[in-house]
Amino acid sequence: MVVQLVGSLRKELADSLSKSKVLVVGAGGIGCELLKNLVLTGFQNIEVIDLDTIDVSNLNRQFLFQKKHVGKSKAQVAKESALQFCPSANITAYHDSIMNPDYNVEFFKNFILVMNALDNRAARNHVNRMCLAADIPLIESGTAGYLGQVTVIKKGMTECYECQPKPAQKTFPGCTIRNTPSEPIHCIVWAKYLFNQLFGEEDADQDVSPDTADPEASWNPEETAARATAAEKDGDVKRVSTKQWARGNKYDAIKLFNKLFKDDIMYLLTMDKLWKKRKAPTPLDWQQLEKTGYPKEESSGSGLKDQQVLGIWGYCKLFQESVETLHSLLEEKGDGAELVWDKDDPPAMDFVTAAANLRMYIFSMNMKSRFDVKSMAGNIIPAIATTNAVIAGLIVLEGLKILAGELESCRTIFLNKCPNLRKKLLVPCILDPPGPNCYVCASKPEVTVKINVHKTMVLSLQDKILKERFGMVAPDVQIEDGKGTILISSEEGETEANNSKFLSDFGIRNGSRLQADDFLQDYTLLINVLHAEDLERDVEFEVVGEAPDKAPPPQSNQEELSITNGNKDSAQPSTSSKVPADDDDLMVVDSDDDAEASSSSATVTSTTKRKLSDGEIGETSTKRPRTHKSSAAVVTEDDNDDIIALD
Repeated sequence: MVVQLVGSLRKELADSLSKSKVLVVGAGGIGCELLKNLVLTGFQNIEVIDLDTIDVSNLNRQFLFQKKHVGKSKAQVAKESALQFCPSANITAYHDSIMNPDYNVEFFKNFILVMNALDNRAARNHVNRMCLAADIPLIESGTAGYLGQVTVIKKGMTECYECQPKPAQKTFPGCTIRNTPSEPIHCIVWAKYLFNQLFGEEDADQDVSPDTADPEASWNPEETAARATAAEKDGDVKRVSTKQWARGNKYDAIKLFNKLFKDDIMYLLTMDKLWKKRKAPTPLDWQQLEKTGYPKEESSGSGLKDQQVLGIWGYCKLFQESVETLHSLLEEKGDGAELVWDKDDPPAMDFVTAAANLRMYIFSMNMKSRFDVKSMAGNIIPAIATTNAVIAGLIVLEGLKILAGELESCRTIFLNKCPNLRKKLLVPCILDPPGPNCYVCASKPEVTVKINVHKTMVLSLQDKILKERFGMVAPDVQIEDGKGTILISSEEGETEANNSKFLSDFGIRNGSRLQADDFLQDYTLLINVLHAEDLERDVEFEVVGEAPDKAPPPQSNQEELSITNGNKDSAQPSTSSKVPADDDDLMVVDSDDDAEASSSSATVTSTTKRKLSDGEIGETSTKRPRTHKSSAAVVTEDDNDDIIALD
């Protein structure tokens, strides 16, 4: 039989491409490559959505954008650029969030295929659920440096994105950040919190003042407060909000410096017990620094300016200049305005670099260059354009299988940094079936949550458990008490009075059951309440019964591609000492620019199935219980010095 070809495709498949409507979610690193691939392959009806605008830092890899496009919609410019490859294509661009209620289940049903090129867990969870509700195949993808992954999700046939529980990112208790930092990352997180406290949206969980409730500090505030020599008019350590104090002093940089790095530190020194086994911090005083010759210090390090470490006075001056600049920006915006932290905003980055390094110096740590601080504060690693290109190509190949009706031949494919023992960079794995206990794609999703009903408010249930932990967008919650009591309503203002009440106020106790519905996602979750008085400090709840780490699947689940790349010298497993030995079940990595961070060290060998790390902001999805710490700082690497974001 003679097979008719259109280009490199069978005529039937080529015809199908020209008629099929597909959705691309994300127009960043992978999204640009993907959009180009789709139009050149023959896809004619494409819709692309992205809420982001183009930043100058995108231009080194997101090739559909040019300098003249900075500040414009990624989706719109990507559409215009892609049409230059194929003017006959019908591309619709949305400068919007995919989580907007306008993009409901009916919207998703318009497509034969959805392809993700996202950069955060919340949006990934949402698209996963929408595709399950609409019964539309989803191709998930992501890259982390030289590593990448593509997988296919189909309702009832494969694992969904949330079948494998994602672990909590590595966290530090608030008292560590505020009282006893021991690593540079602690100081950097403190500095980011300080930025929000001074110039952004205040969050009680991100307080930067000394933590008087630190369980290690057995001290008497009434006795020791008098010993704190922080009663100067310019820097009195009163328990007022940092922003209120700064406003009262008209954001005077020197007064602010002495409060943060002198008075607050001296206040910490009164907590005697903290320093019995630790080196005590050394307060800094602006006036004394001016007198002692510090201004003559020079920076250390070579190379670019951002890679140099300044002297202590250099960071003092940088702190002063950045505070003055940010204060001016705040005043320009008017009363009640707030600034938003952005690692690519020079004044914001200068502020965090200076504040973090000053705190490192106080606590006897080696200071870091601006480049290092940005890498850790922004959770970034170098984005590799070639990795994005390879992954985008694999997305299209998996999409062609789906459109050809060959879903059973789809694979999860991993891109390695180095060839494995069989000299392969690309390692395919058979798709896993749906998880029987998945709280998203099971026939009747159900979870048990351990919680203290006397201390947990309704607002915490809504924001931290239902929205943050279980990925709901607009939850409605009903108590199964025989009365159908409505605890939370997605209708604005309907149950707002309940927010500040405790769960126990509504008769919720050990064994109570709550039905949570998200009508946008067409998703219902039954929550069994397990009351507990013994939760760890800063842990508000625990999800019970999440599967522990399991052994790797048998080797028979893995296949080899007939693609070789490498030589004898490089034919070795791509491994890293930073990867725990038992991390053999990692999930899809995040993509694009500002994902939640994850370890890029997770890799694939020829005999072990490894799913790469997933970046809320990247995150690994080893099956470990997730814990939440309300006043914790979020980071993700074991050594804290190589925090990764995913492109």
